[in-house]
Amino acid sequence: MSDDEGLPPEFPDKLFFRIGEAANLVGVEAHVLRYWESEFKMRTQRSSTGQRMYRRKDIARFMEIRRLLHEDGFTIAGARKALEDGAAPPTCASGGADDARVREALDRVKALRTQVGSLAETYRAAGVASFLGDG
Repeated sequence: MSDDEGLPPEFPDKLFFRIGEAANLVGVEAHVLRYWESEFKMRTQRSSTGQRMYRRKDIARFMEIRRLLHEDGFTIAGARKALEDGAAPPTCASGGADDARVREALDRVKALRTQVGSLAETYRAAGVASFLGDG
């Protein structure tokens, strides 16, 4: 894996990043990086003052972890296994047809939630508290 793999082209051209810089680049808080560092058994270098110093490949790994956890919906254990296996995420491995079906299902769930919310407001406005569990 090259150091630039998984990094956007506009990524700063530096060798090391302090934790605050790394957190901003990854899009999470610094404490999240420290947590992920322990959960994913990453060994970071330290400066002479003891500050964590992350390399470009560390940032790329954090970005992959964020994608797995936040976008693909993996658990910590699932993301750890996916990174260890080096395999493609199992979410859509069988092709685009499954992707489309999942999106359709999610769209239907979203529409149903909106309808339930509207019904709840209608009943609440009509004073039907027992239906909503408010009374």
